[in-house]
Amino acid sequence: MPVLIKVSQNKNDKTAAFGKWYGRVVSTKTMSYQELCKHMSEHNSVYGEDVCLGVANKLQNCMLEQLLEGKKVQFGELGVFYLSVKSTGANKEEDFNLGVNINGLFLCFAPSRTDVNNLSSKMLKKKAAFMNIKDLIETSKKSSGSTESGNQGSTENQGSNSGTVTPEPSNPSSGSVTPSNGGSNSGSTESGNQGGNSGGGTSGDSGDMN
Repeated sequence: MPVLIKVSQNKNDKTAAFGKWYGRVVSTKTMSYQELCKHMSEHNSVYGEDVCLGVANKLQNCMLEQLLEGKKVQFGELGVFYLSVKSTGANKEEDFNLGVNINGLFLCFAPSRTDVNNLSSKMLKKKAAFMNIKDLIETSKKSSGSTESGNQGSTENQGSNSGTVTPEPSNPSSGSVTPSNGGSNSGSTESGNQGGNSGGGTSGDSGDMN
């Protein structure tokens, strides 16, 4: 599945970009933690989902523990997690109060830039495939339309052939054989039945069989 891009127009008339069209990434869904662990277990792994979930939980807890101890944590060849703070300035160094001037603590991630797995912006772009979400929607509509027309065609064929199957009568002597030509034999059947009622049933049976 390629990276989906939605093209939208800038509607802010106070910027130089007003009226221009830009692309942005559109996510199809957010994969949950459990779904990721299940995917790991099904992705050529000898470990079950519960094992993958247990390892991932332990890894998550240990990473957070080490980050709060002031360390950066390298996550394989994916990149490095680290913390940063947002603070308000103080006029003098001695006036800076850690409890007052620090406004927030943030978890950050820096993608790997090693030769083994370079995830910089330019290199990541080379690895990715892109698709306009508008094209995906159009393709889906065409696919669903052809499927619907195929289903309608098969339904019509079933309807046209519905009169060609002649069920076996439950009682041959009752004179109630179902015609196979969509009711074209109804006259002979009725006349046969009438004959059977008037003549003791012999002509009724012969009328149905003919």
